[in-house]
Amino acid sequence: MHAVLFVPAVYLLLLLTPFTTSWWAAGSFLVMDPNQTCKRARWQRGKMADICHNKPGLLNQIAKGVALAQTECQYQFRYRRWNCTTLRRSIKKVMLRDTRETGFVNAIVAAGITFQVTRACTKGEQIGCSCSKRKKKRNKKKHTNPPLPEGDWEWDGCGENIEFGIKKSKDFLDNRYKKRSDMKTLVKLHNYVAGRMAIKNHMRTVCKCHGLSGSCTLKTCTRKMPTFREIGNRLKERFDGAAKVIPGNDGQSFMPEGETIKPPGRVDLVYSEESPTFCEPDSALGSFGTKGRVCNDTSQGEEGCGILCCGRGHKPHNEEVKVNCNCTFKYCCEVHCDVCKVVKKINTCE
Repeated sequence: MHAVLFVPAVYLLLLLTPFTTSWWAAGSFLVMDPNQTCKRARWQRGKMADICHNKPGLLNQIAKGVALAQTECQYQFRYRRWNCTTLRRSIKKVMLRDTRETGFVNAIVAAGITFQVTRACTKGEQIGCSCSKRKKKRNKKKHTNPPLPEGDWEWDGCGENIEFGIKKSKDFLDNRYKKRSDMKTLVKLHNYVAGRMAIKNHMRTVCKCHGLSGSCTLKTCTRKMPTFREIGNRLKERFDGAAKVIPGNDGQSFMPEGETIKPPGRVDLVYSEESPTFCEPDSALGSFGTKGRVCNDTSQGEEGCGILCCGRGHKPHNEEVKVNCNCTFKYCCEVHCDVCKVVKKINTCE
């Protein structure tokens, strides 16, 4: 069974060396050292280079955002044949293609950077931003997303500045693609937007009351992001329903592969290549196969032995694990437990 590795916060999404012959490959890899990334950008200009050269605090938050995204990818894909592992550069090789998996990784990375930068801004980190300032009095006629609460209330002075997070995510990921319109770039940029919209479209309004003895003489409200787990869940749903697209007739857009398929919206994930099965080891594809993976013999889902084992069958065996047992409460206030060994039945793919 192959272990899922969690990636340090210094991992970043960016370029390979300038000697790479494939422009697409160079723009798709996850580079492990942000210092090396910025060294490669030292002769470049633009917003990404400006972050590297002049904004170390912001660069650090971007790195944390990429690490957050990779951890969430590994959680969301923990039962899939390809589990978003970084072992032996698996994710790097997967990103060379334009599959559904690639689309999800691009979306979750854009979301991770947006989320982390926005949260750092709210916490007062020195990254060149301020919290979101809003008018104290609400405009009853204006439609907003999320909808505004009923009754009399005022905006709190400081909300989560999602627009700043989105802008810095664009500066770091999108900016250098602006003059390109090839198919893979269009798909990449679309999925970046979908990742950010998974946050922006689901901001929630949180209110609290002020007054003596629990009264609500004044209610103040502010906007908050959803949790990153909610964002990951939402993007995983989009991954399951991702649309395959082909180049449009104008050479600067894409359209659904099938005529009866609804054109994807900004929140939908898209891809242009079919995914490999990931059933067998293939170093060129970043696949380790699924032999030895733990599966659930009672499930019909993606973690079930039928799907995860690719029809090869599975083998049950026992595994000894340690658990707390015979726990007693001692006044006051401690709980004492013994450590017991129990045998747990698990199934692994043949």
